[in-house]
Amino acid sequence: MTLETVSTRPIAGQKPGTSGLRKKVAEFARPHYLANFVQSIFNALGDCAGRSLVVGGDGRYYNRQALQLILRLAAGNGFARVLVGRGGLLSTPAASCVIRKYGLDGGIVLSASHNPGGPDGDFGIKFNGANGGPASESVTAAIHEASTRIDHYLLCNSPDIDLDRSGSHQLHNTTVEIIDPVEDYAELMASIFDFPKIAALLGHKRFHMCYDAMHAVTGPYAVEILEHRLGAPAGTVINGRPLEDFGGGHPDPNLAHATELVARMNSDAPLAFGAASDGDGDRNMVLGSGIFINPCDSLAIMAANARRIPAYADGLAGVARSMPTSRAVDRVAAELDIPCFETPTGWKFFGNLMDAGRITLCGEESFGTGSSHVREKDGLWAVLFWLNLVAELSKPARTILREHWQRYGRDYFTRHDYEALPAEQAEEVMAALRQQLPALAGRSYHGHTVHSADDFCYSDPVDGSVSAGQGLRILFEDGARIVFRLSGTGTSGATLRVYHDCYQRDPALLEQDPQKALASLIAAADELAGIRRQLGRQQPDVIT
Repeated sequence: MTLETVSTRPIAGQKPGTSGLRKKVAEFARPHYLANFVQSIFNALGDCAGRSLVVGGDGRYYNRQALQLILRLAAGNGFARVLVGRGGLLSTPAASCVIRKYGLDGGIVLSASHNPGGPDGDFGIKFNGANGGPASESVTAAIHEASTRIDHYLLCNSPDIDLDRSGSHQLHNTTVEIIDPVEDYAELMASIFDFPKIAALLGHKRFHMCYDAMHAVTGPYAVEILEHRLGAPAGTVINGRPLEDFGGGHPDPNLAHATELVARMNSDAPLAFGAASDGDGDRNMVLGSGIFINPCDSLAIMAANARRIPAYADGLAGVARSMPTSRAVDRVAAELDIPCFETPTGWKFFGNLMDAGRITLCGEESFGTGSSHVREKDGLWAVLFWLNLVAELSKPARTILREHWQRYGRDYFTRHDYEALPAEQAEEVMAALRQQLPALAGRSYHGHTVHSADDFCYSDPVDGSVSAGQGLRILFEDGARIVFRLSGTGTSGATLRVYHDCYQRDPALLEQDPQKALASLIAAADELAGIRRQLGRQQPDVIT
């Protein structure tokens, strides 16, 4: 084995977003593209000699090829130790778990999350720091800056290693260890939840559930934990085999894409509980018999009942939600008399609060919830939380949800996504709306009078950093709210996301369909932003 210095030049567009760098597979497969970006990560870290990493991904197309290249780059840059999930697999929360358990210097996660896979699909890469969480904004900026001035990368000339067999390999001075991708994570889950109580629930003859892994990375985790360790019947986990193209599906756990699960939960003989996870295992959707549990409500219910879970029996330090997420958890925090933080979208903001001991639970409306056990959102953890809660309360999930509404009121919430918009057109809509903000107070739209409007700006209470331009908020006098954001998680065009929420306390009005309850707000959003007029879209592509 020899070390080689390969000349290269900067490649435009390698600026990572809140979830790393995401592009089409064909873009990553271009000569030097992936090597440039990985070397830029290492350059941003400084001297890598003697450091340790974990590397793994969601198993999508190009995952294995990328892993082999990253290992040669790690050896070329002098890393002492690299842990790799067997088969190249490692869910995002499991990667965070491994970093924290073994005190590693960070990790590289290969995933485009809930984006489609396959040769014509998407690929992604992100760096997680020593705390197990997504790279901070300063590190992300340093990676991008390094990518703009790179002129070489360092490579170990070595053959591919066997990713499918546990054991150690030596690449020059770097020890590569192929590890069980599930074991460490499963042990962590067993330390958080009451596994015997969940096992008793799953073994009850009247309790039937389904977990849709969507042919993504969480399949092996769910099979091992739910079926093998907790005794759920074989077949409880469907679509459990990770496939490079996710079986031709879209690994996004929502009502539009988890159709097989949704059909089972709403059949003539509905199951008691259902759940799904996304491409890299950090998102979750939870369903009760015949009812969808909105992620905003799910977070609030978790916070309200956290003391019933062994790991959180002493209570919560605080909670946090992303700004577009409904304010359901705020009401729980007020009753518990604990802090509630409102952050921009992006898990790294939660990580700062966790590292400082300010919060224990957190979540985003985009099907992500988590706690301080790792520094990523965690889909299977959320499902186990719900199963532990159902077992502890001896009540169906749908009953737990409805009793929560009766106690706290209901925050009706819906998000409308307009996908694959021409980027320039989407920016124009946002710019025009931003210009209107100062003049909106006092104006009425479909029965709602504007109280205030702003472009959300966050000052981090831990490190003092300021994040501006995080979403346009329209707040109404009746407490209702509309939020407009452009999403940065796609690879084709732009996605305009419009969030609508309002609070209802009347017990007689808590069972409405959200689209009906929010119809006037939806109409107000269209009038405010001119969605139909300027974008030519008569309806959103996805409603959640």
